[in-house]
Amino acid sequence: MIGMASSLELLRQRLALLPGVGPKMAERLAFYLLRAPVKEVDDLIRALGEARQHVILCPICFTCTEESPCRICGDPGRDPKVVCVVEHPPDVDAFERTKAFRGRYHVLHGALSPLDGVGPQELKVAELLKRIERDAVDEVIISTDPTLAGETTATYLAEKIKTLGAKVTRIGYGLPMGGDIEYTDELTLTRALEGRREI
Repeated sequence: MIGMASSLELLRQRLALLPGVGPKMAERLAFYLLRAPVKEVDDLIRALGEARQHVILCPICFTCTEESPCRICGDPGRDPKVVCVVEHPPDVDAFERTKAFRGRYHVLHGALSPLDGVGPQELKVAELLKRIERDAVDEVIISTDPTLAGETTATYLAEKIKTLGAKVTRIGYGLPMGGDIEYTDELTLTRALEGRREI
């Protein structure tokens, strides 16, 4: 931006790298942070540093956690034979808010998108397939987002998982096409789980 101090421009550029933050939003955030009380900004910096230091990926399901394994994978009351596959860690939280699912999860950390250079090797697909064999999983519920990338991922996973002998289901379409699971309300997610189908 013309006339903007170099440190402010650098801050704006860094904020613009965040998902969903465009140039205008990055500029608003940068100016907000500059005007915010010093304690508020210091608290934000401290929280970010602590999260970076303490948050890890669960070695079983690959969600974000501070304990190993995560509380869900470590819960003996959860059914390890039913695994719900999601794209991102916030999707786990969305399903947990429904209190309708008592199995376990597997986080892929994205969806297949060949045009963006995201293939199975960039996701936690190999780990999922090993887990299905190792734990003799009975059912895999594919809960990727109802987008083109999510559908592509679901189809790919279904083909791979069926060769391992596990039942493969897809969550029902109570979710709108083009939507994100992370932002879906509990009732819609509950209906989607109840309406899942074999693929």
